[in-house]
Amino acid sequence: MILRRTTLTLAATALCGITSAAVDPGAASAPRMEFTPPSAGSYTLQKIQKVTDATLLDPSARPVRLSAVTTSKLTLLTFFYTYCADPIGCPFAFRTLTEVRRLVLTDPGLSQEVRIVSVSLDPTTDTPEAIGRYRAMATRGSALEWDFLTTASVPELLPVLDDFGQDVSVERGVDGAAERTVHHMLKMFLIDREGSVREIYTLAYLQPAVIFNDIKTLWLEERQRGRPAA
Repeated sequence: MILRRTTLTLAATALCGITSAAVDPGAASAPRMEFTPPSAGSYTLQKIQKVTDATLLDPSARPVRLSAVTTSKLTLLTFFYTYCADPIGCPFAFRTLTEVRRLVLTDPGLSQEVRIVSVSLDPTTDTPEAIGRYRAMATRGSALEWDFLTTASVPELLPVLDDFGQDVSVERGVDGAAERTVHHMLKMFLIDREGSVREIYTLAYLQPAVIFNDIKTLWLEERQRGRPAA
């Protein structure tokens, strides 16, 4: 399987607090899909890299090992920040994730086998309390596991970003002082049950149907290896 990448850098508009746009599935329109994705199970997703372990914080400020949320289930991981409002940034990613969640929940075999993980790019603003409020809005009424995590500090976040190859920069004003606008390349990472990244999605391939078929492909691969269905 050819690793699918684009080079679009997304500049996020900074707003204080949690914006309604950031959690509104209708706030961003998807790029048009110019191809028909192959059917699940008709191709192979190669192992790209192992996820390096790290310590993050959950909404209750309890430490969580990254390995605990990137193994034992098929995991779709992305980076975000709660006040992002760029229509092709975090709100679009949120809409994509909610549609993937809907597709997964329509498949009885997958509903207990998949999780979503969202890791904050801005631990200074996105405290455990802040991501807890965001999580409450984002996951209301959902039966699918969706973990929202942050880190205790920027230095603790940087190795995680480096490991995933997630480029991030903070915009600076004319005086050189850091501002609240965060520039980042929108990516999602599909991780298998053993903690290996199997696909990386950037904007051109950030389509729910593509991601769902890849999740189903990994699930079918497991069954072929003898893992029983849920």
